[in-house]
Amino acid sequence: MPSSVEPATPSSVPAWTSILVVVAHPDDESFGLGAVLSDLLARGTSVEVLCLTRGEASTLHGVAGDLSALRQAELQEAAAALGGAGTVLRDYPDGGLADVPVRLLVDDVLAAARAGAAEAMLVFDVDGVTGHPDHAAASRAAVEAAAHLGIPVLAWVLPHDVADQLNVEFDASFTGRWPQEIDVVRRVDRTRQRAAIAAHASQAVPSSVLWRRLELLGETEHLRWLVGSPTPALASGAVTDR
Repeated sequence: MPSSVEPATPSSVPAWTSILVVVAHPDDESFGLGAVLSDLLARGTSVEVLCLTRGEASTLHGVAGDLSALRQAELQEAAAALGGAGTVLRDYPDGGLADVPVRLLVDDVLAAARAGAAEAMLVFDVDGVTGHPDHAAASRAAVEAAAHLGIPVLAWVLPHDVADQLNVEFDASFTGRWPQEIDVVRRVDRTRQRAAIAAHASQAVPSSVLWRRLELLGETEHLRWLVGSPTPALASGAVTDR
C-alpha cells in the first residue's frame, strides 16, 4: 500500500475528518481527482463520492455491455482501489446535467454532505476543466451547497500550460489556471490512482487524452479554493505542497 504523501506545509490541505467529493460521471473521481483522493484516504480522511450521472452517454465503450450498469460497477471498484471511498450514484441524465434545475442538484449535494458530516467538498474547477458542461454543473451545485453549509470547497485544476498543450495535441477544450490562481501544488503518488483508472475499463482506452494529461502533470496536482480558505496564507497567495 503506497504511503501518504505528506505536505511540506501541513495547513495547505487540512486534515479533514470527512469530505464529500461531487462529480458528474463515474471515472471523474479517478481520472481527475484520484491521486488527491488516495492521499486523503491514506491520511485517514473519510471520503464519500457523490456522482450525479451514470455516464451512459459516453462515446467510449471499451467493454461490451450496457454502459449504465458497467459504469456503476466500475465506480464501486475504483472507489475501493483508491483506498476505500464510499459512493453515492444518482441517475441525472449524462450530457444533460446543466439542464437539471439547480435546486435539485443542490438539494442532493446538501443531503449527501449532511449524511456524511462533511467538513469540506472537493470538485472539478468551476469551469469544468475539460470543457464538459456536466462537470461545471456539478461544481456549481457543490459550491452553492457548501456556501449554505458554511464549509470550504477545494477544486482540482490544470495549469494553463498543460491545458494549452492538451488543446493543441487533441483539439480539446481544457481550461487552465495561471500560477497566481493556484493555491496548492501537491506532489502525489499515482499508484492507487492508476489502479482506480484501470477499474474504469470501459473508459480508460489507449487513445484517451487521460494518459497524455498524466504524463504532462507528472507527480503533481494543482488545487484552488472556491469557497472559503482555512488560512490567510492560502487566501493571499500560492502555497507549494511538495
